[in-house]
Parts: sequence; C-alpha cells; structure tokens
Amino acid sequence: MRKFQFAIGEYYHIYNRGVDKRPIFMSRGDYERFLYLLWVCNDKKPLLNSQFHYRGLASIEKREREELVDIVCFCLMSNHYHLLLRQKTDNGISTFMQKIGTGYTMYFNEKQGRNGSLFQGTFKAKHIDQEEYLTHLTRYVHLNPAEIKEPYWKEKGIQNQKTTYEFVKKYPWSSLSDYLGEGRFGAILNPGLLSQLYETSKEYEDFVKSWLSKDLNLISNYTIEA
Repeated sequence: MRKFQFAIGEYYHIYNRGVDKRPIFMSRGDYERFLYLLWVCNDKKPLLNSQFHYRGLASIEKREREELVDIVCFCLMSNHYHLLLRQKTDNGISTFMQKIGTGYTMYFNEKQGRNGSLFQGTFKAKHIDQEEYLTHLTRYVHLNPAEIKEPYWKEKGIQNQKTTYEFVKKYPWSSLSDYLGEGRFGAILNPGLLSQLYETSKEYEDFVKSWLSKDLNLISNYTIEA
C-alpha cells in the first residue's frame, strides 16, 4: 500500500526490476518494444489489438493523444528500468504503468515461452517534491549505465571518467541523448519540460559529468536498489 496518492502535476520516480532480479531485456528488440509501449500506452484510449502489431521504433510518431503522463526521462537496464513521470490526468500513472506492465509481460512471456510474473511485484514509486531533487534525479537516471563499465562507481567513484562518460553518452536505451540535443525520442518525451529544467544541452552535460568526479555522498542520497 502506497503512503501517498498520485496527484496531477506532481513528479514521480517510477522503477521496477525483474522478478528474482532476472533480465527483462535480453535483446535489442526487447528494449525497442518497451520504448514503443512508452509511446503507445500513453493515451487515455484503450489499446487496440492492432497497436500490438509492432513495426519497430519507426512506427512511433507524433499524433494527437490524450496523454496520461509526461515522460521526463528514462533509462532501461538489463534487469530494471527507471522512469521520471509527471501525472497529467486522474489515475494517469497507475493506468499507464498497468498498460505497460501487462503489454510487455505478454510480449516477453510469449517470446521466451514462459508464464507468470515478469516484474517484482507492483512498480515502485517515489514522490519528487522538490525542484532540486527533480534535477538531480534526471542525472541519476541517466548515469545508471555507468555501472556496466564500473559496477562500484556509486560507492568508490569513477576510475576512468572519460571512457565511462563516453559509454554513458552513447548508451542507446536512455533519454540522455535528447537532453544533449540529439532528439532521438522526441515523440516519447515532453520536450517542453526539458527546456524548463535546463537552459542549454551544454549546461546539462556539465551537470551530469560533475557527478563522475565528485558528490559521492549526494549520489548515495538518490541511489535506489532496483
């Protein structure tokens, strides 16, 4: 039972992992399917069977929708995901996440020939009630791939800052590239929110890099066991 109710206009860190910490993304197609669901499930209208006929990320396009949430940023890792969402309608986050959880589990189980739950219970959520927390959390989400190169960076810091940052910057399954001006996932994200948070992509890039060389105590305040 959550200690809070999702409210319109408020921001929330949403995350979950595979049951027993199992991988939930095992191929490029798995990542792309989840990204597709971030787009197609963000609509008040129910999903049609035809919308599950996935045609690749090229099928994601801007169109008129009644969106349930604003997607501020995201990062997909092999056995967990992080989303930063702002609720736009009553029950928007719960509806959005229920649609994604059901849709992705059905896809994954059919592909892998398995049954049962894929995720570790109901998705986890943390209310973001301060602007400083919001800005630091975008950085935390985008730096998650650093653990692939340096598993203990959150405790010990980065040993090779340049190599690790280049890996994070090129990691294909996060929204960092949009924050740096490449605009890969413009149909999924709310671009207006990005410009409100950061004046320039260079400013944001410097903000991200600063965590690779210092602020380890601050990092621990935002670290969540996913």
